[in-house]
Order: sequence, then structure tokens, then C-alpha cells
Amino acid sequence: MPQQVTVTEHILLNQKMVPGATGQFTRLFNELVLSAKIISRAVRKAGLVDVLGFTGEVNVQGEEVKKLDEYANRILMYRLARSGVLCAMASEENADIIEVPESLPRGDYIIIFDPLDGSSNIDVNVNIGTIFSIYKRKSSPEAALMSGDVLQKGSEQVAAGYVLYGSSTMLVFSCGDGVHGFTLDPTVGEFLLSHPDIKIPEQGKIYSVNEGYERYWDRDTKKVLAYFKSPKNALRKPYSGRYIGSLVADFHRNLLYGGIFMYPADLRDPMKPTGKLRLTCECNPMAFIAEQAGGLATDGHIPILDIDPEHLHQRVPFFCGSRNDVEMVQDIFQNESRGKKKR
Repeated sequence: MPQQVTVTEHILLNQKMVPGATGQFTRLFNELVLSAKIISRAVRKAGLVDVLGFTGEVNVQGEEVKKLDEYANRILMYRLARSGVLCAMASEENADIIEVPESLPRGDYIIIFDPLDGSSNIDVNVNIGTIFSIYKRKSSPEAALMSGDVLQKGSEQVAAGYVLYGSSTMLVFSCGDGVHGFTLDPTVGEFLLSHPDIKIPEQGKIYSVNEGYERYWDRDTKKVLAYFKSPKNALRKPYSGRYIGSLVADFHRNLLYGGIFMYPADLRDPMKPTGKLRLTCECNPMAFIAEQAGGLATDGHIPILDIDPEHLHQRVPFFCGSRNDVEMVQDIFQNESRGKKKR
């Protein structure tokens, strides 16, 4: 039987090649891994204990809070604050940046996370996940934390990843040295390397989008969908449509099989004119992973990782996946833009 490498061993073995992978970084990752194990245990008990349904509260996004959402958020905030290496955290569930209190040891790292992506699927036993993004502060540790320390471009991420709670629990992450996947072995309680150096196929064959909202899209976005459904595309046949409604699950499938995930801007909700997905806690980490695996991510015009965040909960259109597919999306938007200028 081949030797199995744990997450911690992998980071330590590759520390010299991973920018920023110091002992502090390893401690932070250990707390992330422990949090993932605790959340995974709760997910597997859903339906047997009181973690299903709503809390009766509404989060900063204006969305009803699921009990398991709140539980995952509390676990991550408690464990990560005690890692001793963070100066601040930000969560999709909280309105503001959360500074680590002075009563606890602090460091130079900042983490932004979505505690439970796809939580609307919890009650029907569909895959859900945790998404995280790690940065290092730019200002002096002696100075007050600045908004620019948290609101950094995605290209400045030290690491990013996600945990997928499905038929097995998987941790997929990148520290800028490629993408690696680890599967939780419940018999030993460790995440073991199962998918080394993941590469997304250059040409995809799957598109993932909620077509029910097509009537609210602009003409450019409708042309993008028409391309993937046309027999005149790169495959010379329509792509397969696969949409779970959980970003982590849809992204993970496309990462392994090849394809594109799309959540474009739409006109359904005047409060969300640029789409639903958050730049800092969802799009940036997924874009980082996609690019490290050989793929691309764009808002239709510019790379996701080049966008300067204006505020913590900023939303952006999101097209992410296989390189050829994302480049085609960019071409369609750019051609349409040039056509509008001529007119």
C-alpha cells in the first residue's frame, strides 16, 4: 500500500517552495483542517441532531440564516482566532471585518471565508462546502489595521481553497505551487493526499449556470449561453449542462472533468445588479485555484484576480473554468463591446 501524505506533512515537505509557508502558516492551516473536521462531523449528523432549518435570523446579505451556517461560522471564528497567527478575519455571514482581540496572540495573516457555501441545499442532502482565502497584512503590525490590508486583489492571495462535504470530505487548496486535493479518511481522522497536482482540462465539455434566470440576462450573456448550446462551438456539439446550485460542488466537478461555471449579472434583484457571488469570499479563492490548475476566471471583461475590491461584500459576475471556455466568454463580451462602440 503506498504511503499516505497528510496536509501538514505536505506543507512542511514543500515549505521551501511555497511562498509564505512558515511555521505560522502551518499553524493556521492546522486550525483550518480541525475546523473542517468538526463541520464535516456536524454535516454528517444533519437530520439526526437539530442542525437543519433556519435560525430565524437574516445575515448581512439579506438571506435567511441556516442553523448549520451559523454553526460553521462560529466554529471557524473560534478556532481560527486562536491560531495565534491572524490579525483579522472576515466572513460572508458578518457585516464587518473581525479583528482578533488583543487578549489573544496575533500575527500577520488575514483570512476571508464563506463558512458554508450552498447552504440552501443543506436540508435536501446536496453537497455543500467551506471556501477560504488567505492574505498577509501590508501595514505594520504596530499600526492599526487598515481596510487595504483586507481588501487586497485576489492575485495577492497567499493561499486559497475549499472543503467539499459530499460522499467524502475533500480539502482542495493552493499555496501558489499548483492545486492539491486531500480526502478525509475517517478511520484515521486525517486528510490524506488523494489528488496531487490537479490540472483542469484546457478544453471543457460542461457548462454550469442557472438557465432559469436567462430572461434577466443582457444580450452578451445570452450569446455566451447560445455558444455552449450550439453545435458550432469548439466541441462541434452542445456542451452538457450540469448545475447543482452549490458553487463548491459545481466548481469541483468542472475542475476534475473540464468545464465552465457561470454566474453572470442579471436584472432580477435591483439590489444585486452585478450578480450574486461575492468577490472576496467566493470568486477570488475559486479564481486562484482555477488559475493555479491551468484555468481562467473573468467577470467577462477583466480577470477576477485583477479586480480591486471596493468593499468587503462586493458582488461580481463570475465565469470560471477551463481556459478555452473562459477565453471564448471573454471574446464574446469583447466583440460585443467593440460592436457597440462602432454603432
